[in-house]
Amino acid sequence: MPIYNKLVRDKIPEIIRSTGKNANCITLEYESYVSELKKKLREEVEEYNKAAGDAEAVEELADILEVVDALAQIHKILPEDLEKVRAKKAEERGGFTDRTFLIEVME
Repeated sequence: MPIYNKLVRDKIPEIIRSTGKNANCITLEYESYVSELKKKLREEVEEYNKAAGDAEAVEELADILEVVDALAQIHKILPEDLEKVRAKKAEERGGFTDRTFLIEVME
């Protein structure tokens, strides 16, 4: 029997049970939940980096957004308010569309 010991999406236990298997799960305490969300973000970014093609990359980006939404809730900010922060930073500092790679800054 595989042991996962990781945060999963809310419906995963139900999906496992629908296959006739049992899922042993617990509800995490707040601090553990935050820690596991951070691990999950790293996991999803790693999966994105390993994606073999656009379709798989898009799936992983969607997973990253799901984790970011959960982290936004932890920080008591709505996704639309987080988007406002992102847009403000983009307005002030730009985005990444120009592909600018800083080599060094000289005095």
